[in-house]
Amino acid sequence: MQRTRFGDMACSIARTLDVIGEPWSPLILRNVMVGIGRFDHLQQSLGISRKVLTERLRWLVDNDVLERRQYSERPPRYEYALTVKGTELCDLLMVMVRWGDRWAAGEAGPPVLYRHHACGEIGHVELHCSVCDRPMDVTGIDILPGPGAAITA
Repeated sequence: MQRTRFGDMACSIARTLDVIGEPWSPLILRNVMVGIGRFDHLQQSLGISRKVLTERLRWLVDNDVLERRQYSERPPRYEYALTVKGTELCDLLMVMVRWGDRWAAGEAGPPVLYRHHACGEIGHVELHCSVCDRPMDVTGIDILPGPGAAITA
């Protein structure tokens, strides 16, 4: 089955989904983020087929989200690491974590906790305005056309 392409839509959500919208991609990024970057380790930890993992890794490398780094010359072996673009994409995953911890964790609670380096405390990501630093969510914004908006006649 051919994947629907969203990259040409004049929508940042659609363009982001074009890069990581396939369900395995965020899980691969999560694993690389926590230090699981070698192919066999990724395959084993995710229980994903080698074929699908190969395709997903190639896609993420081609989209400059991950990079291949050689860690052994004989035999040649590679591991995957986040690029700057990939590291910033993991911020999106942290927002997903917050939602999942609140709405999908169940009675046991969150499966993972996050200690913030700056303060040493366990915390979660919150959205703040880049101008005034106040909390920002969908109920407190207006959505306006931007410079890259599709022009309709």
